[in-house]
Amino acid sequence: MSSRGTKGARRQLFISRLAVVIGLAVPVLANAQAQAQSTAPNDASASQPVTSASLQAPHASTPPVSITLAEAQQRALKIEPSLLAAKAAYQSSRQDRTIARSALLPQLSLINSYLFTQSNGTNNGATLPGERGQVFIANNAVHEYINQFQATETVGLAQLAHFQATHALQAQAEAERDIAERGLYATVTQFYYSVEAAEAKLKASRDAEQEAQRFVDLTQKLEQGGEVAHADVLKAELQLEQRERDRGDAALAALEAHEALGVLLFPDPATPYTLTDPLRAMVTLPDEKEIEKLANFKNPELQSATAGVQAANSEVLSARAGYLPSLTLAYNYGIDAPQFARYGNSGERFLGYSAEAGLNVPVWDWFATHAKVKQSEIRRDLAKKTLALAQRNLIAKIDATSNELKTAAAAFESLNKSVDQAKESLHLSTLRYQAGEATIIEEVDAQNTYLSTETADADAAVRYHVARANLERLTGKLP
Repeated sequence: MSSRGTKGARRQLFISRLAVVIGLAVPVLANAQAQAQSTAPNDASASQPVTSASLQAPHASTPPVSITLAEAQQRALKIEPSLLAAKAAYQSSRQDRTIARSALLPQLSLINSYLFTQSNGTNNGATLPGERGQVFIANNAVHEYINQFQATETVGLAQLAHFQATHALQAQAEAERDIAERGLYATVTQFYYSVEAAEAKLKASRDAEQEAQRFVDLTQKLEQGGEVAHADVLKAELQLEQRERDRGDAALAALEAHEALGVLLFPDPATPYTLTDPLRAMVTLPDEKEIEKLANFKNPELQSATAGVQAANSEVLSARAGYLPSLTLAYNYGIDAPQFARYGNSGERFLGYSAEAGLNVPVWDWFATHAKVKQSEIRRDLAKKTLALAQRNLIAKIDATSNELKTAAAAFESLNKSVDQAKESLHLSTLRYQAGEATIIEEVDAQNTYLSTETADADAAVRYHVARANLERLTGKLP
């Protein structure tokens, strides 16, 4: 046998043995893999990554929260950051007013101290018999004990003016808090009814899709009967495809509106909820005279600007008080003696009182007070101009918002009627098309008109509610 034949025989023998090994190993490996999968299901489940779906799983079993508009507004008040900041500023202004008021009242403190001075070695300057005198003549004794109650009071125009300024600033901070609160009310109202409008649009798009599907079925049946051309079927199918796209867009818009409101209401935006206040409510219009009356007395922008002028006037008065003298009063009661005792060794009295009055008269400060007065007058002039602008803006906003509410209410009522008319028109158009009296164009136009009217009606409802909320933002709660 040649060497080439020997190598070929060996190769065939190796391949046959390898096939036998693989044939035996495959069942063993398959069995081991099956056992591993059956004995370690927990490990496989533990190694699964956490997804957004798993995070939202607990909410799937949670029943949705039913929320009215008033409840939604109260929920937003508790977590909205800008309103919380305005509330914090108001609470801080109240503390500033308390601090300024305390400066007008006597201050009481307890003084405790002990002063030791080196003795001079002689009786010269001694205050008690048998004591040595002190080295420093400025000190009273070698041992000096002070234990006194001290009441001090500073009487001046600057303190009173500062208190008046903090009172006005507190009123301004309160008005700013009301501005933020009413603005949040209007925002929640817009988001609240936007969610309901998005849901209404989604329902309308689903109804339109079902109507388009029924119309496709109708055209197919009519085509089979030879009553319409195949072009009508194609047109109906195109209309159905468009309605499917509209439904997808409406579903996305409803989801986005739902989540946007959830951010304002809940610490967890994924909390499920439903809204209970109706979108299509009865339209009411307030009296114009009542609007003007409420705007003059309850408009927070106007109140803030007015308080700003009052604070600026008080700051001018406080700055001018720098030209005037101030009176300082002090009353001390207690012990200031070489012994910590009510009476000395010889019976002298150590417990007693003292009083002090001082008049501080400003003489020269290198025009610092003059500059402070000029600064305060500049800020006062700016505050007056801000108040005038707020008054003009209020007049313009009241007029524009009132007209917007009237227009929105009229459009809302008109579209309510248009929805019924479009629905009836679609029904009649379908019957006429089925009877061969209308074209496919008329039917499609009736379907488009009905859907657009439903959408416009939902938008008009939101417009009305937002216009009313904006008017309440300017005037307070409307009747």
